Amino acid sequence: MARKKNYRRKRKQYPHPAKPNRARTPSPVLLADRMLAFLSHRKGPVSTAAIIQGLELAQYERKNVTELLTGLERSGKIRRKKKQWQIAGRESLLTAKLSLTAKGFGFAVLEGNVAKQQKDIFIPASAMNGASHGDTVQVRVLSGSRGRPEGRIVEVLKRGFTRLCGVYVSGGNTGYVTPDNDKMPFTVLVRYGNSMNAENGVAVLVEIIDYGTKHRVPEGKVLEILGSPDAPAVQIRMAIEQFELPRSFPDRVEQAAAGLAELTDCSDGRKDLRYVRHVTIDGATAKDFDDAIAVQKTKSGFRLFVSIADVSHYVQPGSIIDDEAYRRGTSVYLPDLVLPMLPERLSNDLCSLVPDQDRPAFTAILEFDRQGNRTGAKFTRSLIRSYQRFTYDMVNKIIYLQEKNARTKYKSMLPMLEKAKKLADQLNRQRTKRGALGFVIPEAVVSMDGNHIKTIGRVERNQAHVLIEAFMLAANEAVAETLDQAGEPVLFRVHEKPDPAKVDGFTEAAASMGLALPKTEITPAWFARVLAEAHKSPAEYVVNNLLLRTMQRARYTPENFGHFGLAADYYLHFTSPIRRYPDLVVHRVLQNFLLGGKSSKRQNVLAGKITLDEAGLFLSNRERVAVDIERNVQSRLAALFLRDRITEHFDAVISGVTSFGLFVELLEYFISGAVPVRDMEDDYYNHDSRGHKLVGERTAKTYQMGDLIRVQLDHVDMITKRITFSIVD
Repeated sequence: MARKKNYRRKRKQYPHPAKPNRARTPSPVLLADRMLAFLSHRKGPVSTAAIIQGLELAQYERKNVTELLTGLERSGKIRRKKKQWQIAGRESLLTAKLSLTAKGFGFAVLEGNVAKQQKDIFIPASAMNGASHGDTVQVRVLSGSRGRPEGRIVEVLKRGFTRLCGVYVSGGNTGYVTPDNDKMPFTVLVRYGNSMNAENGVAVLVEIIDYGTKHRVPEGKVLEILGSPDAPAVQIRMAIEQFELPRSFPDRVEQAAAGLAELTDCSDGRKDLRYVRHVTIDGATAKDFDDAIAVQKTKSGFRLFVSIADVSHYVQPGSIIDDEAYRRGTSVYLPDLVLPMLPERLSNDLCSLVPDQDRPAFTAILEFDRQGNRTGAKFTRSLIRSYQRFTYDMVNKIIYLQEKNARTKYKSMLPMLEKAKKLADQLNRQRTKRGALGFVIPEAVVSMDGNHIKTIGRVERNQAHVLIEAFMLAANEAVAETLDQAGEPVLFRVHEKPDPAKVDGFTEAAASMGLALPKTEITPAWFARVLAEAHKSPAEYVVNNLLLRTMQRARYTPENFGHFGLAADYYLHFTSPIRRYPDLVVHRVLQNFLLGGKSSKRQNVLAGKITLDEAGLFLSNRERVAVDIERNVQSRLAALFLRDRITEHFDAVISGVTSFGLFVELLEYFISGAVPVRDMEDDYYNHDSRGHKLVGERTAKTYQMGDLIRVQLDHVDMITKRITFSIVD
């Protein structure tokens, strides 16, 4: 026994110095992937010894490494050159962005020209190699099934996130944070010294200090304690962090904005239009007024002035403010909060067309005949003055509801507003005549009372909204046509024809709801007739949603493909440069056009070496991010709003039908949820995909898209933001 004890002490005292833990030795497949990634980053041939050292392997692995290298050489992935190795070609490795799902598997999303040639690559959970959602990775493509390639992540090139939000759970010397994003199906270890003494159940912002391995969870440290996850403001903050949006401007950007001199005269050669009685018409809570309008009667019809804040005067290409605005791409509007594209000094002051202040603008002066046909267009840099700040509700009362008190109060503006109404009516008739689509897709509005959600409803639209939209569309089309015909490179706002297969699916769905559809044609006019057929029917909301999903996503590009939804040959964004960077680009291009092709005053419209193609892709993506976070916040607040209302009943419309169940939209609130088919226990339901309905096998009971039903709230998941209902008989 004594010898055995001494032997054990000796082994413990003198461990083998070179042999690491064999349990952590990479598998042959994983090691081969790491070798390929290592060699792909080397410009020239590399020795076996250098590979072992670079991959931090033990020397006793040399035989395995040599065998794997020989196998890779036989497969044609690498080649040997004087006892050294180098990658045979990069075609076997692709760079992509990882999009993870809550179930642990994901897809490598390709970009650029490669994305046009190949589908996204399926990545099983076992092939992640330590990668997380949003990471830029190198992928080795393997054989796939069902027409989709499958791959294995070889290396993480760039982490998609360095910090995240979640709920802290204390546990003595260590705690854990459950990420608030369900695409991160893991927990983060937080040691006591890195916890900032966070209490159990609070929301925290965590920095990742170790991304972990397949067998070890990531580790982090708490950067900030956000507060109770039950607070709407905390949920909004977590969404902002999830999408990595800036909450403030860098000091140097604020200082640059503060140093700008206000322009209040026409010393730079702009046209003085202060005599024109412009007005602004916006929402009641708006603070940045970037468009003003005025309408005059002429002998042949109407003259429309659309004056837009001249942001390009203050924001020069390549300036500190311009660089920051480009990175943001767009303003983001959240409940009781705006993340602006420009500093407040510009967005709410220098560039905002506030009443009774002289402001530099870019004005489109458009001539129309009595039927609303455009007969002329001129553009100029101008100096204007807003004579009145109107809200949509007030204009609706004045000229559409004909309320006596409102008309008396704004008697001096009444003649101009009446002319504006007549012109807008004609413009809308012309647009309807050519087949433009009149989508009626409501937007959510969250009513807050301090840190409490009062309700979540739909934005109320009235005829004043339609009036302003008509004038903005007219200005956008006129600028687009002028610049395109002049051959000036610019960013168009294009909306291409929908996929015929999606159109067929939409036709089936609409017919299943009892709509008598005309013969299918992929033209705006056909879709407009479908919308007219559904107007004011119970299925109107669902039809509009389905039709929107059928359409391709609008985007920015220097190629003019027209705008299908508007039935317009020329279209771009000109009217909102305070909140959209593409509009600022258009203003710069329009100014160059006015200066003429040979003028020495023409300037670059983008900073540095950024091309219009690159800007179009980048700014389209920034727009998608803004839409995604707005939807994310809506889902968060909807979950908070309903969380304490379990078992309550609501009226709803079926907005979608799948084999997994029903999707429903509540009628009283602008909130959606699901009815899982597994919970429909009164019968066994079969999915009729062509009829967009579930049919009971025994009772023949049918649930079809567009049906009105009564539902009970069963469950609210704050992590996934999923809301689950059951049907009430």
